[in-house]
Amino acid sequence: MKTNWMWAAAAALLLLVPALGWAQGIPMVNVTSSGKDAQYSLSLQLLALMTTISLLPSILLMMTSFVRIIIVMSILRQALGTGQTPPNNVLVGIALFLTLFIMSPVLTDIYTNAVVPYMENGMKFDQALAAAEAPLRSFMLKQTREDDIGLFMQMARQAEVSDATQVPFTTLVPAFITSELKSAFTIGFLIYIPFVVIDLIVASVLMSMGMAMLSPMMISMPFKLMLFVLVDGWSLIMGSLAASFVP
Repeated sequence: MKTNWMWAAAAALLLLVPALGWAQGIPMVNVTSSGKDAQYSLSLQLLALMTTISLLPSILLMMTSFVRIIIVMSILRQALGTGQTPPNNVLVGIALFLTLFIMSPVLTDIYTNAVVPYMENGMKFDQALAAAEAPLRSFMLKQTREDDIGLFMQMARQAEVSDATQVPFTTLVPAFITSELKSAFTIGFLIYIPFVVIDLIVASVLMSMGMAMLSPMMISMPFKLMLFVLVDGWSLIMGSLAASFVP
């Protein structure tokens, strides 16, 4: 048994050594050209870039309007009582493109003031990062409640700031996502009320007719769909969600 553990440790060490070498920029390939050896390595910058790309979904969830939109869409589907219609892929696609529509001014500002100067004009990376943070921070501050910022500032044991722009980014992100959850559930509650009223009316009519064994959900769903279509519900929901991000 001890021998097996030794062999396993040796194999893990052999697998770990190349990974450490790649992360530190140790040459991976040697090429001989015209009698000269050329060495090519993967640098830490490429490793940082790949790590950032893997974190893009989390950045999308935590720093944009995506969370509020997808939660409201999910609550709307439950209120209609349509099960898995629209399917999850459709809801995520709607939320994604509506997020791009809402965030387009912020993304344009980041591209113009940070990405282009960094790629073409040789702006330093830390300056480009600060330029990209400014419009995103402004958007998040407009959507974040002061109570949530104060809560996380207190939890982090940080001193009070005189200006909201001085709030650390690591504190602003959880405060922003907390405010987004509150806003999403508030909108979802307001959406749910009309459909609950329809369910209650249908259930009362069925009880008065002595049809207690018949499921009210099965009868009320067509009426809810008809109401939603007649009031042009999708346009109202998407327009209201987009307008909710206007300060």
